[in-house]
Amino acid sequence: MNTKLILLIGVLLLTSNGLYAQQNNGEKPNFLFIFSDDQRYDLIGALGHPEVKTPNLDKLVNGGATFTHAFNMGAWNGAVCVASRAMMISGLSVWDAQQQEEDFQNKADLKQFWPQLLEKAGYDTYMTGKWHVEADAESIFQQVVNVRPGMPNQTLEGYARPKNETDTIWQPWDKSFGGFWKGGKHWSEVLAEDALNFLEKAKKSNDPFMMYLAFNAPHDPRQAPKEYVDMYPVESISLPPSFMEMYPYKDSIGLSEELRDEALAPFPRTAYAVRKNIQEYYAIITHMDAQIGKILDALDASGKKDNTYIIFTSDHGLAVGHHGLMGKQNMFDHSIRMPLVIVGPKIPKGQKYSQQVYLQDVSATILDLAGVEKPDNTIFNSLLPYIKGKTESVYPAIYSCYLDLQRMVRTDRFKLIIYPKLNKILMFDLEMDPFELKDVSQNPTYSQIKADLFRQLLQLQKEYNDSLDISHLLALDVILEE
Repeated sequence: MNTKLILLIGVLLLTSNGLYAQQNNGEKPNFLFIFSDDQRYDLIGALGHPEVKTPNLDKLVNGGATFTHAFNMGAWNGAVCVASRAMMISGLSVWDAQQQEEDFQNKADLKQFWPQLLEKAGYDTYMTGKWHVEADAESIFQQVVNVRPGMPNQTLEGYARPKNETDTIWQPWDKSFGGFWKGGKHWSEVLAEDALNFLEKAKKSNDPFMMYLAFNAPHDPRQAPKEYVDMYPVESISLPPSFMEMYPYKDSIGLSEELRDEALAPFPRTAYAVRKNIQEYYAIITHMDAQIGKILDALDASGKKDNTYIIFTSDHGLAVGHHGLMGKQNMFDHSIRMPLVIVGPKIPKGQKYSQQVYLQDVSATILDLAGVEKPDNTIFNSLLPYIKGKTESVYPAIYSCYLDLQRMVRTDRFKLIIYPKLNKILMFDLEMDPFELKDVSQNPTYSQIKADLFRQLLQLQKEYNDSLDISHLLALDVILEE
């Protein structure tokens, strides 16, 4: 066999680990993982949003691969980020993560989490920012600074506002309300400084690194310096296409004014209150984007950029006025879907992938890129096969949940939402109705599709150990009859 043919066979036999894990003459790649909080999937200018200003995230989108349909699997409590981050660090599905959460510290002590697997492979691991996981960050990462709680402190003045156009008691730039300003400097700016300090040290080291940078932004209280708020005059803010004064089923699905997130704006919702909240949402995102720019500049100056994968995502989305809701505890795309961008060696630039994935696939992707085998109990999967040409999602359908009050299954085109306590089924044709406004569950044209979706939901419940019995809903339309 000639030498060229032997070499060709060797190339063809390479796994994705072999293709990506060894860069620059055998060097292991570095990882810069940026994790925002509460950022809806479309809130990056380069993804087509006409209003929000994100020049640095735009650079990532234009310089890498964007997964346009990334989802969170749901939550067992109102703090959706807790479940999202538990799944991210553990690789477990939502209900398994809930069941094993009390054992997370023991798992950390036994070095079973993926940052610890990277450490075993020779990586320096670093963490700063929001944590909100039932294990000490210091037991999982080698270097940890400024661990933040689930959210900056919100004050009474920050709720049910603004009541009208003259309600100016609470302002995003007013440091007297604490929140992101607690300590004197905005937490997003502190995180950027932390990252810059680590990169200054990293440029002098030959060891590969993994940075876990978890912004609290753009979670409420949505605070930003005045110059960022002024970028978005209230009168210029567009209302969401799904704006409504009140979501009709809110109280029965856990979204009444007793839920903290929903209490942020007055009931019923007004156009002005929604625009004002959106203004502050955009402003804190743009302010965060400026801090990300500082981090990217520092990475470039470190000389490590060419061998570093940058991954950006968020733990879930947020309603902020869509469907008359403010929070993320619902099954609409604005709340379960988030941006997901990967930039780095051999990653195509400016490419978008529409396969449905889970945001927690990031953990498996990082291990894949590092050439580290993922644990057997990790249900999430590397995104590299899609980048390499795989056309179909490994997930035939996406599942999501909220407490025992909501269930969802979603394919590329259709979505089924279940409200068990209401005996209510909603169905949306996402191709015809991307803003999820027209319920087609009673349209005979969709009866077979509805039956198929329900079957898929039941199967996913089994797969993800969801014990909620929704079988009583079968009698509503006898939708599973052959």
